Amino acid sequence: MVSLAELDYGPEWATLIALALAVLGEWILAARVRRIAHLAFGPSRKPAWWARGAPALRVLALGAAVWGFATLAVVEPRRYSSEGGSQGGDPEGRVLLVLDVSPSMRLIDAGPEKKDSRMTRARRLMESFFDRAPIDQNTVSVIAVYNGAKPVVVDTRDLEVIRNILGDLPMHYAFDAGQTRLLDGLEEAAKLAHPWPPRSTTLILLSDGDSVPSTGMPRMPASIRSVVVVGVGDPKTGKFIDGRHSRQEVAMLKQIAARLGGAFHDGNEKHLASDLIASALGREEETVFERLTRREYALIALSVGAALLALLPLLLRAFGTAWRPGVRPAASASAFLTRGDPSAARSEPTAKRQKPDRSPVDVA
Repeated sequence: MVSLAELDYGPEWATLIALALAVLGEWILAARVRRIAHLAFGPSRKPAWWARGAPALRVLALGAAVWGFATLAVVEPRRYSSEGGSQGGDPEGRVLLVLDVSPSMRLIDAGPEKKDSRMTRARRLMESFFDRAPIDQNTVSVIAVYNGAKPVVVDTRDLEVIRNILGDLPMHYAFDAGQTRLLDGLEEAAKLAHPWPPRSTTLILLSDGDSVPSTGMPRMPASIRSVVVVGVGDPKTGKFIDGRHSRQEVAMLKQIAARLGGAFHDGNEKHLASDLIASALGREEETVFERLTRREYALIALSVGAALLALLPLLLRAFGTAWRPGVRPAASASAFLTRGDPSAARSEPTAKRQKPDRSPVDVA
């Protein structure tokens, strides 16, 4: 036996069958109602004007409820882990983070007060990013770059893993000592993102800068939708390390962003702007309805259909017809209520209560 989950159009077929049965039931019900219309609706034999569309509303509501229920039965559910992230099927998007883990990222000259290390500032920037780009809608991959590049994690939704990587994890010990080579990290990112769906990935480069050669910039695959280069560290004063002066190389980072067709943001004092995040994730042109998936439409259809089916009988009972058998008209009812009431007698016109005047004949 073939189940609905094995059919490509299972919910649609179930809806068509339910609609056919509902139309047949309404046709039978209409024939029965016509036979007793004078008892239900009075001499006019017609319900209220809005109640004449009740059969169509019932059919549509039943179809919506069936389609919503059948769709929810076959779509991939969202499973939420204890960390708060949902575990669904394919992710809606991907975030590919190329993280500079060179020793200079541990220098303390970042943040608005210049009291944070550059890596700590990078972690706070990404936490602010994920607050506005929920982890349940995107998977995250991290590539560490120093004197070479190595993938650290691929397609994770666990924020604790990301926080650990962006924290005090000394990943620079996994590389040989030397100069930072950001192009190696970008090449590794291009290889990792190559098999992913087109325009599904946002590439974020977090670094304090590097000397970049004029040639050799890797070409990003079609899966890379946008590129954001974020700089950390004091761009003016800087610190000394290994006998050289280290600071945020703003000019070099802007050059990388321009050559990749992306945007640059100085994250040393300000978080990423919401407009920049929306643009990087490809959501600046999406409306609320464009963000809804098949699952959300099914929930809406099921809720609306079930609400109509539950409320329609009550509305028909209360407002379906003005005919009230056994109830006196308003005028006779008011007369009945005032009968025998002394106050009502006192309210009658004075002319009706006065005795007729005596004629001159009677006086004589």
